[in-house]
Amino acid sequence: MTRNYKFTVAYDGTRFYGWEHQPNTDMTIQGKLENVLSLMTETTVEVLGAGRTDAGVHAKAMICHAHMETELTPEEIRDYMNRYLPDDICVREVRIASDRFHSRYNAIGKTYCYTCYIGETKPVFDRKYVYTPPENPDVEAMKRAASYLMGEHDFASFCSNRKMKKSTVRIVDKIDIVQEGDYLKLTYHGSGFLQHMVRIMTGTLLEVGFGKRTPESMIELLEAKDRKQAGFTAPPQGLCMMQVDYM
Repeated sequence: MTRNYKFTVAYDGTRFYGWEHQPNTDMTIQGKLENVLSLMTETTVEVLGAGRTDAGVHAKAMICHAHMETELTPEEIRDYMNRYLPDDICVREVRIASDRFHSRYNAIGKTYCYTCYIGETKPVFDRKYVYTPPENPDVEAMKRAASYLMGEHDFASFCSNRKMKKSTVRIVDKIDIVQEGDYLKLTYHGSGFLQHMVRIMTGTLLEVGFGKRTPESMIELLEAKDRKQAGFTAPPQGLCMMQVDYM
Protein backbone atom coordinates (compact mmCIF):
# COMPACT_ATOMS: atom_id res chain seq x y z
CA MET A 1 0.00 0.00 0.00
CA THR A 2 1.27 3.45 -0.91
CA ARG A 3 1.70 5.72 2.08
CA ASN A 4 2.83 9.28 2.66
CA TYR A 5 6.01 9.50 4.71
CA LYS A 6 7.26 12.57 6.55
CA PHE A 7 11.02 12.96 7.01
CA THR A 8 13.05 15.21 9.30
CA VAL A 9 16.45 15.73 7.69
CA ALA A 10 19.64 17.43 8.84
CA TYR A 11 22.44 18.32 6.45
CA ASP A 12 25.68 20.18 6.04
CA GLY A 13 25.07 22.12 2.83
CA THR A 14 28.72 23.04 2.20
CA ARG A 15 29.33 20.89 -0.85
CA PHE A 16 25.78 20.81 -2.22
CA TYR A 17 24.10 23.04 -4.79
CA GLY A 18 21.14 23.61 -2.51
CA TRP A 19 18.01 21.59 -1.82
CA GLU A 20 16.34 21.64 -5.23
CA HIS A 21 17.28 19.70 -8.36
CA GLN A 22 19.80 21.53 -10.55
CA PRO A 23 20.67 20.83 -14.18
CA ASN A 24 23.88 18.93 -14.88
CA THR A 25 24.56 17.89 -11.28
CA ASP A 26 23.30 15.34 -8.79
CA MET A 27 24.79 17.21 -5.85
CA THR A 28 21.54 18.43 -4.32
CA ILE A 29 19.86 17.34 -1.09
CA GLN A 30 16.61 16.50 -2.87
CA GLY A 31 18.47 14.45 -5.45
CA LYS A 32 20.42 12.42 -2.87
CA LEU A 33 17.27 11.61 -0.90
CA GLU A 34 15.37 10.58 -4.02
CA ASN A 35 18.22 8.38 -5.22
CA VAL A 36 18.32 6.41 -1.97
CA LEU A 37 14.54 6.04 -1.68
CA SER A 38 14.28 4.98 -5.33
CA LEU A 39 16.95 2.36 -4.68
CA MET A 40 15.10 1.17 -1.59
CA THR A 41 11.68 0.88 -3.27
CA GLU A 42 12.97 -0.08 -6.74
CA THR A 43 10.78 2.63 -8.25
CA THR A 44 10.95 6.36 -8.84
CA VAL A 45 10.27 8.38 -5.68
CA GLU A 46 9.69 12.15 -5.59
CA VAL A 47 10.69 13.98 -2.40
CA LEU A 48 9.15 17.40 -1.73
CA GLY A 49 10.59 19.75 0.87
CA ALA A 50 9.25 22.50 3.10
CA GLY A 51 11.64 24.97 1.50
CA ARG A 52 14.45 25.37 -0.99
CA THR A 53 17.65 26.16 0.86
CA ASP A 54 20.39 27.75 -1.24
CA ALA A 55 23.74 26.29 -2.14
CA GLY A 56 25.92 26.20 0.97
CA VAL A 57 23.03 26.64 3.42
CA HIS A 58 22.58 24.08 6.20
CA ALA A 59 19.59 22.54 7.98
CA LYS A 60 19.04 20.94 11.37
CA ALA A 61 15.41 20.03 10.73
CA MET A 62 14.28 20.29 7.11
CA ILE A 63 10.90 18.62 6.68
CA CYS A 64 10.06 16.76 3.49
CA HIS A 65 7.62 14.08 2.38
CA ALA A 66 7.25 11.34 -0.20
CA HIS A 67 4.52 8.95 -1.30
CA MET A 68 5.88 5.43 -1.69
CA GLU A 69 5.17 1.76 -1.15
CA THR A 70 7.36 -0.29 1.17
CA GLU A 71 7.04 -3.00 3.79
CA LEU A 72 9.75 -1.42 5.94
CA THR A 73 8.83 0.29 9.21
CA PRO A 74 9.59 4.02 9.60
CA GLU A 75 12.61 3.13 11.76
CA GLU A 76 13.88 0.68 9.14
CA ILE A 77 13.43 3.33 6.43
CA ARG A 78 15.43 5.79 8.52
CA ASP A 79 18.22 3.30 9.09
CA TYR A 80 18.33 2.30 5.42
CA MET A 81 18.57 5.91 4.30
CA ASN A 82 21.30 6.76 6.78
CA ARG A 83 23.26 3.71 5.66
CA TYR A 84 23.37 4.86 2.03
CA LEU A 85 23.24 8.64 2.27
CA PRO A 86 26.55 10.56 2.40
CA ASP A 87 27.86 11.45 5.83
CA ASP A 88 26.77 15.10 5.51
CA ILE A 89 23.07 14.17 5.27
CA CYS A 90 21.19 12.52 8.16
CA VAL A 91 17.56 11.43 8.36
CA ARG A 92 16.66 12.15 11.95
CA GLU A 93 13.11 10.79 11.89
CA VAL A 94 10.60 9.09 9.60
CA ARG A 95 6.88 9.08 10.31
CA ILE A 96 3.77 7.94 8.47
CA ALA A 97 1.77 11.07 7.65
CA SER A 98 -1.77 11.59 6.44
CA ASP A 99 -2.26 11.21 2.70
CA ARG A 100 -2.97 14.93 2.39
CA PHE A 101 0.07 16.13 4.33
CA HIS A 102 2.32 18.42 2.28
CA SER A 103 5.59 19.55 3.83
CA ARG A 104 5.52 22.91 2.06
CA TYR A 105 1.86 23.86 1.80
CA ASN A 106 0.95 22.77 5.33
CA ALA A 107 3.83 24.66 6.96
CA ILE A 108 2.68 27.63 9.05
CA GLY A 109 6.06 28.94 10.17
CA LYS A 110 9.82 28.55 9.78
CA THR A 111 12.82 29.37 11.94
CA TYR A 112 16.25 30.23 10.54
CA CYS A 113 19.42 31.13 12.39
CA TYR A 114 22.30 33.12 10.91
CA THR A 115 25.60 32.93 12.80
CA CYS A 116 28.45 35.43 12.62
CA TYR A 117 31.85 34.98 14.21
CA ILE A 118 33.09 38.18 15.85
CA GLY A 119 36.06 36.85 17.80
CA GLU A 120 39.58 38.22 17.63
CA THR A 121 41.16 35.22 15.89
CA LYS A 122 39.90 32.72 13.28
CA PRO A 123 37.01 30.23 13.60
CA VAL A 124 39.08 27.34 12.26
CA PHE A 125 36.68 24.55 13.18
CA ASP A 126 33.46 26.53 12.57
CA ARG A 127 34.52 28.27 9.37
CA LYS A 128 32.03 26.30 7.24
CA TYR A 129 29.11 27.35 9.44
CA VAL A 130 29.72 31.02 10.24
CA TYR A 131 30.34 34.31 8.49
CA THR A 132 33.18 36.49 9.77
CA PRO A 133 32.26 40.15 9.12
CA PRO A 134 35.08 42.64 8.38
CA GLU A 135 34.43 44.49 11.65
CA ASN A 136 32.42 44.02 14.81
CA PRO A 137 28.94 45.53 14.45
CA ASP A 138 26.98 47.62 16.93
CA VAL A 139 24.56 44.98 18.18
CA GLU A 140 22.18 47.43 19.87
CA ALA A 141 21.78 49.38 16.63
CA MET A 142 21.03 46.13 14.81
CA LYS A 143 18.35 45.29 17.38
CA ARG A 144 16.68 48.67 16.88
CA ALA A 145 16.71 48.21 13.11
CA ALA A 146 15.27 44.69 13.44
CA SER A 147 12.28 46.04 15.36
CA TYR A 148 11.17 47.92 12.21
CA LEU A 149 11.28 44.73 10.15
CA MET A 150 9.04 42.70 12.43
CA GLY A 151 5.37 42.37 11.59
CA GLU A 152 3.52 42.03 8.31
CA HIS A 153 5.25 43.92 5.51
CA ASP A 154 5.94 43.84 1.81
CA PHE A 155 9.50 42.51 1.77
CA ALA A 156 10.14 43.12 -1.94
CA SER A 157 13.34 45.01 -1.03
CA PHE A 158 14.63 41.81 0.55
CA CYS A 159 13.84 39.46 -2.34
CA SER A 160 16.49 38.59 -4.94
CA ASN A 161 13.96 37.26 -7.46
CA ARG A 162 13.25 40.26 -9.67
CA LYS A 163 10.71 38.26 -11.68
CA MET A 164 8.64 37.40 -8.61
CA LYS A 165 4.98 37.31 -9.68
CA LYS A 166 3.44 36.22 -6.40
CA SER A 167 2.89 38.43 -3.37
CA THR A 168 6.03 39.51 -1.52
CA VAL A 169 4.07 40.22 1.68
CA ARG A 170 5.25 38.11 4.60
CA ILE A 171 4.94 38.07 8.39
CA VAL A 172 8.17 38.09 10.39
CA ASP A 173 7.15 37.84 14.03
CA LYS A 174 10.57 37.40 15.62
CA ILE A 175 14.11 38.60 15.01
CA ASP A 176 16.34 37.82 17.98
CA ILE A 177 19.91 39.12 17.89
CA VAL A 178 22.06 37.67 20.64
CA GLN A 179 25.80 37.71 21.24
CA GLU A 180 27.13 34.52 22.80
CA GLY A 181 30.83 34.94 23.41
CA ASP A 182 32.56 35.16 20.04
CA TYR A 183 29.35 34.43 18.14
CA LEU A 184 26.52 36.71 17.04
CA LYS A 185 23.32 34.84 16.27
CA LEU A 186 20.37 36.29 14.36
CA THR A 187 17.28 34.09 14.69
CA TYR A 188 14.29 34.72 12.41
CA HIS A 189 10.80 33.27 12.68
CA GLY A 190 8.05 34.00 10.20
CA SER A 191 5.21 32.63 8.12
CA GLY A 192 7.58 32.13 5.21
CA PHE A 193 10.56 33.75 3.52
CA LEU A 194 11.31 34.96 0.01
CA GLN A 195 14.34 33.97 -2.04
CA HIS A 196 17.52 35.02 -0.16
CA MET A 197 15.31 37.07 2.20
CA VAL A 198 17.00 36.02 5.44
CA ARG A 199 20.48 36.53 4.00
CA ILE A 200 19.56 39.99 2.63
CA MET A 201 17.99 41.02 5.94
CA THR A 202 21.13 39.84 7.71
CA GLY A 203 23.40 41.80 5.37
CA THR A 204 21.25 44.90 5.79
CA LEU A 205 21.21 44.64 9.59
CA LEU A 206 24.98 44.19 9.60
CA GLU A 207 25.33 47.38 7.55
CA VAL A 208 23.35 49.13 10.29
CA GLY A 209 25.79 47.65 12.77
CA PHE A 210 28.71 48.97 10.72
CA GLY A 211 27.21 52.49 10.79
CA LYS A 212 26.45 52.52 7.06
CA ARG A 213 22.70 52.83 7.68
CA THR A 214 20.50 54.06 10.50
CA PRO A 215 18.00 51.81 12.23
CA GLU A 216 15.21 54.17 11.15
CA SER A 217 16.16 53.75 7.48
CA MET A 218 14.42 50.36 7.55
CA ILE A 219 11.10 52.20 7.23
CA GLU A 220 12.06 53.78 3.91
CA LEU A 221 13.66 50.57 2.75
CA LEU A 222 10.43 48.62 3.21
CA GLU A 223 8.48 51.34 1.42
CA ALA A 224 10.94 51.38 -1.49
CA LYS A 225 10.20 47.76 -2.52
CA ASP A 226 13.50 47.80 -4.39
CA ARG A 227 16.18 45.16 -3.89
CA LYS A 228 18.88 47.62 -4.92
CA GLN A 229 18.13 49.73 -1.85
CA ALA A 230 18.81 46.91 0.63
CA GLY A 231 22.15 45.67 1.92
CA PHE A 232 24.44 42.92 0.72
CA THR A 233 23.41 39.26 0.67
CA ALA A 234 25.18 37.59 3.58
CA PRO A 235 27.19 34.49 2.56
CA PRO A 236 25.32 31.17 2.68
CA GLN A 237 27.47 29.25 5.14
CA GLY A 238 26.21 31.21 8.15
CA LEU A 239 22.58 30.25 7.56
CA CYS A 240 20.82 27.20 8.98
CA MET A 241 17.17 26.11 8.86
CA MET A 242 16.28 25.25 12.43
CA GLN A 243 12.59 24.29 12.46
CA VAL A 244 9.39 24.10 10.43
CA ASP A 245 6.06 24.56 12.22
CA TYR A 246 2.82 22.68 11.52
CA MET A 247 -0.58 22.67 13.15
